[in-house]
Amino acid sequence: MHLIEVTSAAHIKSFLDSPTALYKDHPNWIRPLDNDIEKTFNPKLNPNFRDGAAIRWILQDDQGQTIGRVAAFVNGKTKNASEYVTGGMGFFECIHDQAAANMLFDACQKWLADQGMEAMDGPINFGERDRFWGLLVNGFTEPNYGMFYHPPYYQELFENYGFQVYFKQYTYRRDPEAKLSDKIHQRAALLLKDPALSFKHVSKKNMEKLTQEFLEVYNKAWAGHSGLNEMTLDKARKLINSMKPIMDEKLIYFAYYHDQPISFFIMLPELNQIFKHLHGKLDWLGKLKFLYYRWQYNHKPRKKALGLIFGVIPEFQGKGIDSYMSVMSQKAVLAQGVGQVEMNWIGDFNPKMMMVVRGLEAVIYKTHHTYRKIFDPSKPFTRYPIIK
Repeated sequence: MHLIEVTSAAHIKSFLDSPTALYKDHPNWIRPLDNDIEKTFNPKLNPNFRDGAAIRWILQDDQGQTIGRVAAFVNGKTKNASEYVTGGMGFFECIHDQAAANMLFDACQKWLADQGMEAMDGPINFGERDRFWGLLVNGFTEPNYGMFYHPPYYQELFENYGFQVYFKQYTYRRDPEAKLSDKIHQRAALLLKDPALSFKHVSKKNMEKLTQEFLEVYNKAWAGHSGLNEMTLDKARKLINSMKPIMDEKLIYFAYYHDQPISFFIMLPELNQIFKHLHGKLDWLGKLKFLYYRWQYNHKPRKKALGLIFGVIPEFQGKGIDSYMSVMSQKAVLAQGVGQVEMNWIGDFNPKMMMVVRGLEAVIYKTHHTYRKIFDPSKPFTRYPIIK
């Protein structure tokens, strides 16, 4: 076996194409868009290169066939966030062979140690946690956009090498056609009598209003309470504008009290239901296919949506707003023909948010693991701290 650093166009093509053979017997695998992966490794497009570095490799057998790939990265923003100076590894793919996997893991560990790292987390992304983060270990169904599908044997490869579970990531699911409990309806009914409370979907005609209200609820509901920093107006604008091309305005709802936003539930069409037909390519032909399959998706009787984020400002938490939003959102998604809603993943270090989602009567549907490997085995391992 030969480990080759990715330095040429041919290497990049092999890095991107190699999973196709690995997943030929996995009908639920959806190839990520090549453009999305390449953005990660482009210093002009990934701001984490300003204070970080990345490297990637492919692994070939003696016949020159690519049988694995991996990347390693140092993120200057996060490397000192725990008791160990920690780098990352990700974009791992490999045949069912521990020796092959070990070569890929060893390459990451050596390079990271040379950069001064004491541990590595993986599989993670050289960027935000909402993309390409964690190893799928349960719920081997079609992945949501921005997440990898993995075969079950990858868990064995990671844990045999010495990776330990740093935190678990839960993807929750709810069938909109399933009856909500009497308790939720009773709590919601009390609030429905309050004339000061209203529930409205957003409008694409006023994106600035959406941005301002999203920012207000997000910073009250999430920042400082869930281990997250406050979001800036500029970042909120970029996020909301990035959603606009795919946004179904009737799947994004806010609750208001005396016309002030107090809660939101943001859902988007699940893009992998369209992208799975593109086989990773968003060239001119891929864009034509996207338009065609988006039209098909919009006319499906049971569409799938992704619950991107749900939030209630602190003053209204524990007062039944979650029940109110459950009842009203259920009516909305059924009206739009949505037959399945999966939530963006929640870490097991965030019990408060897990409790909120369980309050929506959603159940765990998929589990991912984010692992940590400490380079010095004599040093203690601790799990990611629980958010109080």
